Amino acid sequence: MYSRGIRGAITIDEDTPEMIEKATVELFSKIVESNEIEIEDISHIIFTLTKDIKTSFPAKFVRRNFKIQYVPLLCVNEMDIEPSLKKCLRILMVVNTEKKQNEIKHVYLGGARILRSDLVSE
Repeated sequence: MYSRGIRGAITIDEDTPEMIEKATVELFSKIVESNEIEIEDISHIIFTLTKDIKTSFPAKFVRRNFKIQYVPLLCVNEMDIEPSLKKCLRILMVVNTEKKQNEIKHVYLGGARILRSDLVSE
């Protein structure tokens, strides 16, 4: 079994708890579905938020919507580099899997598709 990192990102239109929850649930769901992940196989998740997202923690919504109790979750600010994508929520999920690195499906949604257009398949 290998420890693999899976990246994902999504943008939001407004900094509201409702928009953060919707985006977090959408992004997390797509990562889990695309990579056929079982919650037991998740080592930990790091969420980063651009400085213009301040109203809520995405980890809260993953815990609430997916009943994840024992996986360590951490929310931090993304570096504020100019110019950079605004209102962007990113995920780095580390999982235990038999998949090779080139079999991992990274997920970039909405305006975040420009971050890694080389990895966007849909």
